[in-house]
Amino acid sequence: MEKKEELHLIHSLKSGNNQAYKYIYDHHYVLLCKIAYEFLKDDFLAESIVDDIIFHLWEKRDTLEITTSLRSYLVQAVRNRCINYLNLEREKREVRFSVIDRQNEWINSVFPSDDYPLARLLENELEQEIRNAINRLPEECKVVFKKSRFEEKRYEQIAEELGISVNTVKYHIKNAISRLSADLSKYLLLLICCFWI
Repeated sequence: MEKKEELHLIHSLKSGNNQAYKYIYDHHYVLLCKIAYEFLKDDFLAESIVDDIIFHLWEKRDTLEITTSLRSYLVQAVRNRCINYLNLEREKREVRFSVIDRQNEWINSVFPSDDYPLARLLENELEQEIRNAINRLPEECKVVFKKSRFEEKRYEQIAEELGISVNTVKYHIKNAISRLSADLSKYLLLLICCFWI
């Protein structure tokens, strides 16, 4: 596409022209999906990310500023989104349930042997509190968290099973970790106080 034609296309998009949006979708979607797949190695996830990017382009069309070619802009957006996703996935694997892991480490460091009856008692209480905290999560949030934590399913698998978007899955995981962190941190503080007082 010539520069003049592309400028006209971008202008039409910013004006809310549905045909301009359809043109972008028809002429860039396949390439963008291939690029996303090279990063993610997952067709469903690649398509979801490209769908989000093109839809976001339409949502923010009023304030859209493109200084490169439209294709370069979209390719860069896909690249950035894929890298962010992979970083978040790595973070999730590394810190998944890290609050609970740290609490278990604390119990083991204070009571290194099962010879201490109090150690076993506190460990059992903590495990029960973990179960209680999970059960207090909102229903959909709890289902999503259990599928991620205990069934070790990926975000897109959970999204497909529950008929929700990947972003909704991310929201529920973030919400669950935040709630569990708050609940269990309070419980750990109680244990520390009881032990040292």
